[in-house]
Amino acid sequence: MRFATVLKVRMETRILRRVAHAPGSRYAAGVGKFPSKKPIPVCLFWVHPLVRTEFERALAEPGFRLETCRLDPKFDPRQVTVPMAAVYVLDGASQRITAESLVSAILARNPAGRMLVVAEGFDEASAFPLLRLGVKGLVAYDEVGDRLPLALRELAEGGFWVPRALLSRFIDSTLAQTTARSLPALGLNPGTLTRREQEVLNDLLENFSNKEIAKRLHISERTAKFHVSNVLSKYGVRRRADLILLSYTEQKKG
Repeated sequence: MRFATVLKVRMETRILRRVAHAPGSRYAAGVGKFPSKKPIPVCLFWVHPLVRTEFERALAEPGFRLETCRLDPKFDPRQVTVPMAAVYVLDGASQRITAESLVSAILARNPAGRMLVVAEGFDEASAFPLLRLGVKGLVAYDEVGDRLPLALRELAEGGFWVPRALLSRFIDSTLAQTTARSLPALGLNPGTLTRREQEVLNDLLENFSNKEIAKRLHISERTAKFHVSNVLSKYGVRRRADLILLSYTEQKKG
């Protein structure tokens, strides 16, 4: 079913369910510090009007401040006005090369912005170039009603929203093209960790979120976040993805 048909059916039936980010989700989550009480400024670049309607409905709650920018079918990325926002959402209905050019233009004008792309679906050919450019979130059109608000909050907090299997393949692909010099020169030596930090490390390498780690270890989410920060600090990295890359590198050396 084409995305326009999917959106039309969803609009006519008004089925827009909200679900929690439950353990076992196929999406990976990250860590960050965006004030949750303030509305998150979101800028949507849209091509199809049905996409705009669906997005406005999905983000109608007070937690978001949405600004929309229409893209002409033959727009020039160099001429697009980029408002300031915490998260930018791109309707991926435009051609792949044009979409990648727009991502580059947006992040060049606002490097601190987080980028999410919405399309009918993602495979390695379509997702990897976007991830290499700095895109942090990938959401399918038929997931907008359920997943978009969750994904935007995750990105605003400094995390990412990418299917786990796709993220794993992207990491493998990146490692194959990266020299050892570009990775942190620090081995994964568990001797510097406490017992609890070792448990947290094991869960981090499995790409579990803070909430999932807390549930697995029977601790509060705040305590889990504290241990996660300590583990990242001890290994000299700032992000979970960097820690996973480091782990993969050490495994390949072995």
